[in-house]
Amino acid sequence: MLFSLEEVIETISQVGVETFDIRTITCGINLHSCIDPDVNRCAEKVYEKVVKIAKDLVPTARAIEKKFGIPIVNKRISVSPIAHLAGAFTEPTAVPIAYALDQAAKDLGIDYVAGFSALIQKGITRGDQILLNSIPDALCQTDRVCSSVNIGSSQAGINMDGVYRMAEIVKEAAERSKDKNGLACAKLVVFCNAVEDNPFIAGSFHGPGEGEAILNVGISGPGVVRAALENAGNLSFGELAELIKKVSFKITRVGELVGREASKATGIPFGIIDLSLAPTPAEGDSISDILELMGLERTGCHGTTAALAMLNDAVKKGGMMAATYAGGLSGAFIPLTEDAGMCRAVEAGALNIQKLEAMTCVCSVGLDMVAIPGDTPVDVIAGIIADEAAIGMINHKTTACRLIPVPGMVAGDVVDFGGLLGKGPIIAVSKEMPTVFVRRGGRIPPPVHSMKN
Repeated sequence: MLFSLEEVIETISQVGVETFDIRTITCGINLHSCIDPDVNRCAEKVYEKVVKIAKDLVPTARAIEKKFGIPIVNKRISVSPIAHLAGAFTEPTAVPIAYALDQAAKDLGIDYVAGFSALIQKGITRGDQILLNSIPDALCQTDRVCSSVNIGSSQAGINMDGVYRMAEIVKEAAERSKDKNGLACAKLVVFCNAVEDNPFIAGSFHGPGEGEAILNVGISGPGVVRAALENAGNLSFGELAELIKKVSFKITRVGELVGREASKATGIPFGIIDLSLAPTPAEGDSISDILELMGLERTGCHGTTAALAMLNDAVKKGGMMAATYAGGLSGAFIPLTEDAGMCRAVEAGALNIQKLEAMTCVCSVGLDMVAIPGDTPVDVIAGIIADEAAIGMINHKTTACRLIPVPGMVAGDVVDFGGLLGKGPIIAVSKEMPTVFVRRGGRIPPPVHSMKN
């Protein structure tokens, strides 16, 4: 695929006024060669391998930023699910691995390192159990380590024992980090149908089917799409979709260029472009703003799910034509506290958690960065996770929950996490209890359309 100078210049012109950036370049690293029964020795191996492979990531990203004038907001690392290493440990803890990853990230200037993860959609191994028990300590005692756990899939169904355990962990992590408004939970994602090449935090990990090392790029660009719609006039749905496709094509081309340049400089193979539109708290960088420019009076009103479905599809269609390999999550993110427009919609009473759940049927992920009352019971958290997983399982799509029960806060309060995590209102959840259902135990069977072999 050839890139013209004109394409790059055109996109550079969008950087300042339309808040275009490359959201992340993520180096995936296979850690299976680091397995050791001694957790501390394993941690040493992990540190050494991560530093060796990713040593040039930050300098390379900075050189590309300077060359093309396009910000690369985050430089990240994803690693093999640490539960795959933990099964060999003689001690029942994986926390030293989190320390090693955190130190490697700091020494390399990496923003986040992800992969303190487990895949438990069909059952929980000894290594998984060690990893799960270590999550609260790992997230509360490190600054840059992120965790994810996959509790369901369209092929396996939903592991409800895993769902309940994750609800307990979310609650514990929030309480353990109450001095920071439950911030540890912002680094924890519970997935259904997790993908192996996702470059976005906090749910990234280096999947078992990946190579020894890989570079994946996540684009952004809500501001570019918003600017195009502001100048679009009264278009039909077909014309509107075509406009979004063209914009997505352009910003994805630049992501492809960045990935190729970084691969050439580091010697690490280039993997995929994640086509997702990822909002930030900055004004003008909002998915909600795009939906309202499409004709909604306020995000959350009737018609919102249809508008989001159209946006998501058009982004994918345009981006796929510009990328050699598209992957990750690819679509439109709707992280609540990270999107100023979404927060305004909640504060206005137009958007609630039920409507957010409906929107996750057609967005690229799920209930993301949703702050809920600190006294929300574990059973209710488990019910929210199970509902979101069911949407993913039935629809063969990735869904996730990044829920933050903010200690001491109630619905209507405002929490400020700072930086890209943003601030926003505590959203109300149902007070009726799903206790008997979520505590039945076992696994919800997969849907009939899972039988495709």
